[in-house]
Parts: sequence; C-alpha cells; structure tokens
Amino acid sequence: MARQGELFGRSQLGELGQIGAGAIPLLAHQLEQWQGRLACHQGPLFANQQAAAEQISLFGSRGDTAEQQAEHFNPLSLQPQPLSFWRWPAAAQHGCALYFVADRPAGLSQPLLLYVGETGRADQRWKGEHDCKAYLAAYGEALLKANLGCQLSIRFWLDVPNALGARRALEQALIRRWLPPFNKETRSRWATPFQADPA
Repeated sequence: MARQGELFGRSQLGELGQIGAGAIPLLAHQLEQWQGRLACHQGPLFANQQAAAEQISLFGSRGDTAEQQAEHFNPLSLQPQPLSFWRWPAAAQHGCALYFVADRPAGLSQPLLLYVGETGRADQRWKGEHDCKAYLAAYGEALLKANLGCQLSIRFWLDVPNALGARRALEQALIRRWLPPFNKETRSRWATPFQADPA
C-alpha cells in the first residue's frame, strides 16, 4: 500500500511552516489557531450529538445510507483507549471496525477528531508502520515543544459491516462529515503542518 506522504507541500503551508528535520518549531499560538479552526468545524457536530453511555448500534435500520449512519453517529459514545493499546497482552477488540483517533486539548471545551480509519482486523491494524502514527508523533512533538498538552486516544466501533465496500463507504461518509485533518481526503481543507516522513 502506498504511503500517504505529506498532506501539503511547503509552498502551500504559508506561515504555518512544516514539522520535520531542521524545521522551525511552531509557536503555541499557531498550534492553538490550527486547533481552533478544526474545532470551529467539529464543535457543532459534537454539540448536536448526545453522548451515549454505551456504544449504540446504528445498523438496526439496514436501509440507512452511509451518510445517514454517519450523521447520527457520535464518536464519543465509544470507549477511549490509549494509543498503546496494541501492546496489551490480549487485544480488546477483534474483527472489522472503524476507528477514531482524537485529542482533548486543554484549551478547548471539546475533543478534536484527528483521524478516521477502517480495518478488517481491529487487533492488528495499529501494529507496525502506519501513516497516522507518524502524523500523531509529529503533532505530539510540536505540542510538546510549544508547552501544550496532548491527550490522544483511539476508539473502536465494532458494529460495522463485514463487507469491505460497505465499511469503506461508511468510513468515507464519516470523513466527509468530520473532516479529520490526518486523513488524506482532507488535504485540500486543512493546512496541516505535520508530515509522515521528516524532510
């Protein structure tokens, strides 16, 4: 599978710059502004969802389109796990899943949904090399250098279609709705100052 690579070239980043070898670190206010722009889009989506105490099934009505399912789904209804979950002796989840990586910045009243992905093997997907892991490492490093906190978590939605086409359709509907900045499909929307491979 081809690697996602940079979300943006240097010429497209403008004043934000790029995180990489030899790059000038981003300032706290620049990172907070970037987070704020993302929060402006995602905030109303979180506000319109009622956080459920337990994961709910959206597939009770099989006739719903992927867009309708995405519209009613609340990522916060899923149990958060640390990104190191894959190191646990026994996997907490198996089989097909959609997964959601989020941060909870201290200065915001809501989380930020950074990535949406799909997998046929939830117990294996986060092991080994993964583009999103590299973006998250660069994101976390930038926040650390700017003395800003980072509370990353991952959530798995296991009640998803087994059929790859249907699962990917739902993943794409969720990406179109939430516009998570570390998905390649959103590269034209966010000037994301992080890259998978250092320059």
